Parts: sequence; C-alpha cells; structure tokens
Amino acid sequence: MDLPIPYFNSMSEALTTLFHEKIKISGTRRITGGDINRAYGLSLSDGTQLFMKSNTPDNISFFKTEAAGLTAMASTGAVRTPRLLCYGSDSEENGFSFLLMDFLSPSKPASDYWEVLGEELAAMHQADTAGFVSEGRYGFFCDNYIGSGNQSNVIHANWTEFFRSCRLEPQFRRAGRYFNTAEQRDISHLLNHLDDLLIEPDHPSLLHGDLWSGNVITGNDGRAWLIDPAAYVGHAEADLAMTELFGGFPAAFYDAYKKAAPLQPGYDDRRDLYNLYHLLNHLNLFGTAYLSPVKRILGKYT
Repeated sequence: MDLPIPYFNSMSEALTTLFHEKIKISGTRRITGGDINRAYGLSLSDGTQLFMKSNTPDNISFFKTEAAGLTAMASTGAVRTPRLLCYGSDSEENGFSFLLMDFLSPSKPASDYWEVLGEELAAMHQADTAGFVSEGRYGFFCDNYIGSGNQSNVIHANWTEFFRSCRLEPQFRRAGRYFNTAEQRDISHLLNHLDDLLIEPDHPSLLHGDLWSGNVITGNDGRAWLIDPAAYVGHAEADLAMTELFGGFPAAFYDAYKKAAPLQPGYDDRRDLYNLYHLLNHLNLFGTAYLSPVKRILGKYT
C-alpha cells in the first residue's frame, strides 16, 4: 500500500507546491498534548489553517507510519480522520521532519456523538482488510509505533500467534528486569498457554491500535475524528479493550458498537489480556508506575 501523499525536502517546498508561490506562514502557535512529537497550528497568509507535527529529521518514520495508518483507516470509508497533505524532512537550520494535515477546529459534540462513533468503529472493524496484509490475515504492510515504542507487524495466519510473537513477547523481553525468577516462569506459562485464553476472530479487522480517549477528538462537524493510530489488522476485541483501559467511553458507545457488531462470547474474560500489551508498553516507556497493574493481570491469567 503506497502513501497517497507527497514527500518534500523542505517546508517551503511543501507549501509552494501544495498552495502557490506567494504563500507564507503568517502565524505559528504551539499546541499542547502528546509527549513524542511537537505540534503546531499554522496560519497561512491566505487564511488557511494547518496542523503540523514535527520531530527530529531521523524520526521521520514516526510520520510515515502514522500517515500509513490514517490512510488505511480513511480508505475504509467508515471513520473520520484528518485529511493528510504531505510529510517531509527540512534540512534548514535546526532541521526537522514534519507531517502536515488539515486543522480541525473542535465544536460542540453532536447529541449522538458516542452512538455514531460506536457504529463507525464497528463498520471499520467489518471492512475488508486484504489491502493491508499480504499472504496472511494479521499484521500490517509495515511496522510502526505504539507511542514511541517499536511495534512489529509481521504477517501471521493465526491471530493468537500474532499476538504472542508481535505483541506480548517483545514487551516482556524489554521489561525483563522488572520480574523475578518466579514471575519469569509465570510469563513463560502465559505465553505457552495463550491458545487456551484467546480465540480466533470471526474475521480479521483493521484496528486503530491505540484507541483511548486522547486519540478521539471532536471535529468541526461535532463528530468524532480518530487521530494518532498504531494501525494493524487483528482481532476487533483488542481495539475495544483499549477503549476501556484509561477510564472508558460512555455506555452509549458500547451499546451502539455491540448492536452493530455483536461480540464473541467471553470477551470480558479476554479484555485484560489485550490490555496487558498496552500496560507493558507503558511500563517500558514510563517506568514502574505501571508495574503493579502488569503483575495483577499476569497473576490473573497464571
């Protein structure tokens, strides 16, 4: 799957090509939120408003893979994502990489905001995934990131094997120093018996991959827009579980989702196992504040 957006060697080249030669940046404002990339609102001399993410030049892969995920989700026609304009790397003074997209001006959420999002996410999870994987059912056409951590998306034919080898095993390896000998045995037991705990989905689904409330924003239309994906093809349950990890979404969201796409029996028993992946990632990125919930879930399944 090729990115449908162009690459530019400088911000000035990007603006000149996308707009016109006389366009200039008339204003820049820093936007707070996120701890990986810097974010800015750009005002152009013709009144256009843009959103820009930036990082160091060697971290341009953050933006290439984010664009791939947003493009994949948008291609399903099921959910709202910001329109991507371009990405690139500027080698001028204090060089930087960047991703440009439309600026969303939040408005008041529609009265059926959460119901519609539940229906839209269910539709995305039911969309065809053949264009995102090759010679298999689970994974993605490129590796990407979960936060700032590397996320492997090697193609697998079996969901449980994918979740074991591409999700839990790499995170447990990175977190090895946090576990004693007995806990290491519990980890091996969990990984070796994952087939007894997870089930294969009725069909593979394109996932957002990092679906918590911070990655859902209200757009100009009062509807939910999805940002900052860690996209891959997997079991829809993994996305739904993530929505419940940090506070959860309103009941209206879950009711609408389950009406549109009924869950397989036993989801509640599997939810914490899916979220173990995200808690391990937080442990590896942010430290021991996440060790207790990791060990609680490890104990639950061993």
